[in-house]
Amino acid sequence: MAIVLLTSHPLLAIASDATVQSPLPRNAMSALTPLTDSELQLAIGQLSGWSVKDGKLHRQFQFASFVEAFGFMSSLALVAEAAGHHPEWFNVYNRVTIDLTTHDAGGITIKDIDLARKANELAK
Repeated sequence: MAIVLLTSHPLLAIASDATVQSPLPRNAMSALTPLTDSELQLAIGQLSGWSVKDGKLHRQFQFASFVEAFGFMSSLALVAEAAGHHPEWFNVYNRVTIDLTTHDAGGITIKDIDLARKANELAK
């Protein structure tokens, strides 16, 4: 599959199948660079259910029960810990609200996009 760069950010590209790709290996400094407004809008367009709220990547998930919501949080917690990138989140019964930002970078970075993408996968 050919990757066509539609942005100047070295970690964010759009592939021919319109999915957001993060090429590896990653440069640690680039992961701490906030996305530009255009890069962020491009990425959000590929993240079902996510928006920007108060300068953070934001989404609320709803599950059939508290147990399913808690299971989702447990699974995402393992992913977040492995990535060393932890969400701000809130749970009430069957709802989980997540806000993502990279505090060290002062904004939304590719790390937040990656975690949002993984959250969407786990919520299926």
